[in-house]
Amino acid sequence: MKIVSIIPVRGGSKSIPRKNIVDFAGKPLMLWTIEQAKASKLTSDIYVTSDSKEILEIADAAGVKTIIRPPELSTDIATSESALLHVLNQIEEAPEYIVFLQATAPLRKSNDIDNSISQFIDGGADSLLSVTKAYDYIWKESEGTISSLNFDFLQRKRRQDMKPLYYENGSIYVFKPDILKKYRNRLGGKISIYYMEPWQMVDINDNADLEWAEWLFIKHLKNKTH
Repeated sequence: MKIVSIIPVRGGSKSIPRKNIVDFAGKPLMLWTIEQAKASKLTSDIYVTSDSKEILEIADAAGVKTIIRPPELSTDIATSESALLHVLNQIEEAPEYIVFLQATAPLRKSNDIDNSISQFIDGGADSLLSVTKAYDYIWKESEGTISSLNFDFLQRKRRQDMKPLYYENGSIYVFKPDILKKYRNRLGGKISIYYMEPWQMVDINDNADLEWAEWLFIKHLKNKTH
């Protein structure tokens, strides 16, 4: 069984310059995700795809395979799926499953990747995403009208009595290549969810996210899983 990890890492970022290689707990941000992928006992090859020479050199020095991402797949509006499909087309021996890891969501415990793969396989899923549970009161606005979305505000329940919502935390996706090809999406078919802890929710988009994620990483993960 061949399972590969793919880590798409763009060179450009408007919110944080050189975001994917900014210093994060003493290392370039993307390097933590590479090390987590290398710690997996279930995956074989790891691919980093990027339009940046500097990023590809860091990945190469880390001992993983690299693929040059074409400029047309590296714009602000290019999707992760386009990069994933490009990598899949470059792999000589097609994998049975793909693990997609985002470098901007590094709050993974040492066993999260393998546990998600095992759950995906054991459950007979076609695709899987990592989530965190939330017991929040959610409101929406539509055409100037405000209304509660997931609860009746006239009969407000305690949070612990509410059914949970699931936030997609962007950390781990697992899917069959055929799903990616058919839907041009990381998700499709029978979808499974892998639960992660609330503190693993952060996906880094701005400096506030970066500072918060680094604090959480040092508190929960650094020197514990690497």
